[in-house]
Amino acid sequence: MPEAPKAGTIDAAEFRRLLGTFPTGVAIITTRTAGTEPVGLTCNSFSSVSLEPPLVLFSLRKASSSLGAFLAAPSFAINILSQEQDALSARFASSRITDKFEGIAWSAGSRGLPLIDDCLASFECRVHASHEAGDHVIFIGEVESMRGGETNEALVFYKGAYMMLAQSLRAMVMQGRVDVTALDEANRTVYGGLLQLAGARATEADLDAIDRAIDDIERHVRDEELPARAEAAVRFFARIADAAHSDALGLVAQTLTTLLRHRMVYLHPIRMRQDLIPLRREIVAQLRRRNSDAAVAAMNDFIRRLREPA
Repeated sequence: MPEAPKAGTIDAAEFRRLLGTFPTGVAIITTRTAGTEPVGLTCNSFSSVSLEPPLVLFSLRKASSSLGAFLAAPSFAINILSQEQDALSARFASSRITDKFEGIAWSAGSRGLPLIDDCLASFECRVHASHEAGDHVIFIGEVESMRGGETNEALVFYKGAYMMLAQSLRAMVMQGRVDVTALDEANRTVYGGLLQLAGARATEADLDAIDRAIDDIERHVRDEELPARAEAAVRFFARIADAAHSDALGLVAQTLTTLLRHRMVYLHPIRMRQDLIPLRREIVAQLRRRNSDAAVAAMNDFIRRLREPA
């Protein structure tokens, strides 16, 4: 085993490289100046701190031109980016762009903080504390409001570059390497197991969430609403996975729903199928009766009918 380096011999470049082996999410931190101008910067130091009270933190370089604005502000917002927002991340990280909000879709939150559209999640925070730590200042915020957004995959920073978590899955779909029969078999197997668990574990709130996803599918009936319908269909399957309360099976289900999204958006846009709605409702109805076997049978019927002509 190699000897550990002696204290005081840490090489800065090697330190940065080794820190880069830990993948982190990417967020844009926003606030307002005293003159109410929006301020924002890209950050991958965001972290949760506490549930009771709900505390989060991020750290900011002392050399940052935005430090003064954040030190003076009583609150800040965290905007978690999806992998589709890598251009936003680069924009808010650039020191050459003066007005980073120009042309960017955003709205004011309940505290008046800039919340960027289409993020995975946004948190508005009151400054709980700030601490100097080396060449950074650590800001701890108490979350006072939050909202969920898109269901895309997160933008991840790894070894000095963005890592697209679903990139290989998208490539498989686009290259035609996802066999429909095999995909259906996987869905029947995985969601059969999830429905068996959901029959015993699902709460009424879980089942209500599945119903709301179906409502969203029914609301987006026009052909031009395909992207919204695809997201609602993904949420339908994701809420079933949530209702099973199984982290391991949930991860497998997430991969399958990613494949579903890419197929619907990029390869096989599908028209609204009114004949499938009662089958979705039947799945939830059987779960409410705690009849897992009947719910699995309804899911199998749904998958079979999905491949048949309308």
